Amino acid sequence: MIDHQQLEDLIRSLSQSLPDGAQQFRRDIENNLQAVLSQFFARLDLVTREELEVQKEVLARTRQRLEQLEQQLARLEQSLTDHQP
Repeated sequence: MIDHQQLEDLIRSLSQSLPDGAQQFRRDIENNLQAVLSQFFARLDLVTREELEVQKEVLARTRQRLEQLEQQLARLEQSLTDHQP
């Protein structure tokens, strides 16, 4: 998910870029933006950088284990081939 502070900063930046005449509606606009952007980002099903890094580590370990198992299988297959009459 997107960091709550990042979302607040984005909303603040957008609301500050409003023309002077719209400043009186700033709080309403910020509240509406908060709701819309929160729903939008929730639907995107985003993950944090930390979650991504954890999954990268899991994937690397899985690949390493797969390579080990492939080598073990190749040795076993070779052993069977060597012992056939």
